[in-house]
Amino acid sequence: MAKQTNKKSSSPTASGRSNSKSSVSKRTTTANKNANVSGSAGNQNHPLLEKFFIDELKDIYWAEKHLVKALARLKKAATTEELQQAFEDHTAATEEHVTRLEQVFEMFGKKPQAKKCEAMDGLTREAEEIVDETEDGSMTRDVALIIAAQKVEHYEIATYGGLVQLANTMNLGEVAEILEQTLQEEKDTDQLLTYIAENDINLEAEMEGAGKENG
Repeated sequence: MAKQTNKKSSSPTASGRSNSKSSVSKRTTTANKNANVSGSAGNQNHPLLEKFFIDELKDIYWAEKHLVKALARLKKAATTEELQQAFEDHTAATEEHVTRLEQVFEMFGKKPQAKKCEAMDGLTREAEEIVDETEDGSMTRDVALIIAAQKVEHYEIATYGGLVQLANTMNLGEVAEILEQTLQEEKDTDQLLTYIAENDINLEAEMEGAGKENG
């Protein structure tokens, strides 16, 4: 049975996840209204930058689709119910991120296409190695999984942050707005993982190790 950690305060992103779900239809409407931006003056003025931008879209599209599968494995390996729920929530959010990227491809008049993201592949393989190297049912495993997951979040934050800036440079405000929503959700997830770690898991892992040494 999974362990349940004591919460010291309410989760900083609980309301954020609720707001995200309620705004899905609004974002879809915005994307539909701004479909096929490839003919805009902004893109015509930045052909090389647009090519690079789309290449990066392919990269993060592969990464998000790959992450959906990886998060399911991390949830199964997690010890505490709180971390399991965080991984489940992020899986749902990641599926939505995939849908948003598909909308952006459509706005450029292109079919969604994935290109293997070596960085995400490496990060998820590292997370899987952590599962093999830590004790099943231990708090130490949750500590390690949180760190592995935050490495993934930081990569995504860097990627989406750069894409948002490039979209603004190309005068593609609608594209930037869609990607900005995902960027903020990645930041929220990173903060949630920090919150979970700081509310008992790290301390319980430390006592877990101390108990074994004293034994």
